[in-house]
Amino acid sequence: MSVAPELPVSNRLIESLPRNERDRILQGCKTVELAFGDILCERHEPFEYVYFPLTGFISLVTPLSGHKPLEIGLIGNEGMFGVTLALEIDALPMRAVVQGPGTALRMSTTQLRSELSGCPRLLRMLNRYLYLLLSQLSLTAACTHFHEIEPRLARWLLLTHDRAHADHFHLTHEFLAGMLGVRRSGVTNAAGALQVKKLIHYTRGEISILDRRGLEAASCECYDAVMNDYARLLT
Repeated sequence: MSVAPELPVSNRLIESLPRNERDRILQGCKTVELAFGDILCERHEPFEYVYFPLTGFISLVTPLSGHKPLEIGLIGNEGMFGVTLALEIDALPMRAVVQGPGTALRMSTTQLRSELSGCPRLLRMLNRYLYLLLSQLSLTAACTHFHEIEPRLARWLLLTHDRAHADHFHLTHEFLAGMLGVRRSGVTNAAGALQVKKLIHYTRGEISILDRRGLEAASCECYDAVMNDYARLLT
């Protein structure tokens, strides 16, 4: 992971802070590049840094023996990785891996612990964001069990599109199958159906979003539920 040039702030949690708190947090951060596949922490192991994504995004996945890791949460520039520090816990019950390469603001866990005592607004926002992650985890569990693959794929593409800051990204069938916890053939059929409807273009792992509003209509109710929670608690 390399240090990147300084960028304007585009992390929504940091942007929402009063100027004095925002300046304190920014002074303690470095802008770094996140590379696809970087593992930021393993489950139950202490992490050394927290990350406020700018253009990159991070998957929270649960690995089970004999199965590919299942994605249960996604972190982009609406939030941060390491929010459990608000509970004085420097570990997660899942693995955190970079799904979308890009930039992030990085701060040591030691520094963030120190800053939280003098940044009451930040602590309040982190507690709210922690609630949102719990909501996202519970929705993902229900969605995985009850909803068909096609609307689930549409939901997942929308969440990724929100964080990718681009209409085009690289995602293989095998990777998507792992993230959704389904067979590769199921992803192939679902992606093919969305392509026939001219909502996406998908070839050799390259996905382009063609019709955002149509994709929202094709998604299950879980996407709107997540977005409504964010609008209600992080604005």
